[in-house]
Amino acid sequence: MSLLFTQGHACIIGVGADLPNTIYDAQGIADILQDPERCAYPSEQVQLLTGQQATRNDILSALDQLATQATADSTVIVYFSGHGYQFKSPIGNFYYLMPYGYDKTQLPTTAISGAEFTARLQAIPAQKILVLLDCCHAGGLSDLENLGIEVAKSPLPPEAQALFSQGQGRVIIASSKEDEISFDGRDRSYSAFTAALVEGLCGKGVARQDGYVRVNDLAMYTREVVSRRTRDQQHPVMNNQQSDNFVVAYYAAGGLQPKGLPFDGEPEVDFGPLESQPTRIVHASGERAVAIGGNANKATIITGDSNTVR
Repeated sequence: MSLLFTQGHACIIGVGADLPNTIYDAQGIADILQDPERCAYPSEQVQLLTGQQATRNDILSALDQLATQATADSTVIVYFSGHGYQFKSPIGNFYYLMPYGYDKTQLPTTAISGAEFTARLQAIPAQKILVLLDCCHAGGLSDLENLGIEVAKSPLPPEAQALFSQGQGRVIIASSKEDEISFDGRDRSYSAFTAALVEGLCGKGVARQDGYVRVNDLAMYTREVVSRRTRDQQHPVMNNQQSDNFVVAYYAAGGLQPKGLPFDGEPEVDFGPLESQPTRIVHASGERAVAIGGNANKATIITGDSNTVR
C-alpha cells in the first residue's frame, strides 16, 4: 500500500532564461517528490517555480509561504537551479542568487542576496531542512569588472553556511566546489547533479533498505556518481558533516523495494568545449616528479586510457 510522506514540504526553483536546462531540472525534482509511488510528497505541499514564475518576488513569496505552512515536525526541501555568484567590490563582498529577470546593474532589488535567502530559511520552523543548490554555472557578468567589481562563481551563500553550521537538522548540499563547473545534461537530460539527486530519491545508494532516503544517502551518492560521470571534474559538497542524518523522503511510498528510475539508461553529461580538448602529455624529471604518460627521468609515470591533464 502506498503512503504519503505527509510531513514533506518543498520549494523547487529553476530559473531558466540563459540556463534553459534549469527548468527541466527543477521539473524533474518536483516530479519525483510528488510521485505517489516514490517520494510521495503531497502535491499541494510542493511549490514549483520556473522561468517567468521564478522572479525575485516570486521566490521570496514562496519561501514566506513555506514558513507559514511548515511546522516544527515538517521536513523541508529547498532546491535552486540557476546562477550563484560572489561579488567583491571596494565597498564589500556580496553573494547573490540570480532569479529570472535579474538586472546586473540593480542587483539589490532584482537578485536575492545571501542574507535575504538565509533570513527566509531561518524563518521556516521545520527542524529538518535540506537545501539543494545546483548553482555554480558559468555566466556572462565579466563586464562588471570594468566597474571594479570582481565576480566569482560560488556554490554556497556564506550567510547560509554560517547559519546551518550552528545546529543540527539543517544541511546544504551544493552541486560543486567553488572552482568547478556544474555540468548540464546532454539532449534534454538532467544536469549531472540533478540526475544523481533524482536517482538518490528513488532509493539508489541508500545505506539501509528500509523505505527511507536520508541526508547522508543523498550526499554520498551524489558525490560518488557525479565525480565519476564528470571524469572527476565536479564534486558535490555538503556544508555540515556533523548534522543529524535525518529522513528527507520515502523512496517507494512506504515500501521497501525501490520502484526503479523514471528514465532509461545512463544520464549523459554535456562537457561542451571540454569534450574536444586534446590530451596533453606532460614530461617530468627528478625523483619526486610525476608524469602522466610520456617520458620521465627518475620520475613516477601514471598511465591509462583517456588520462587528461589541464
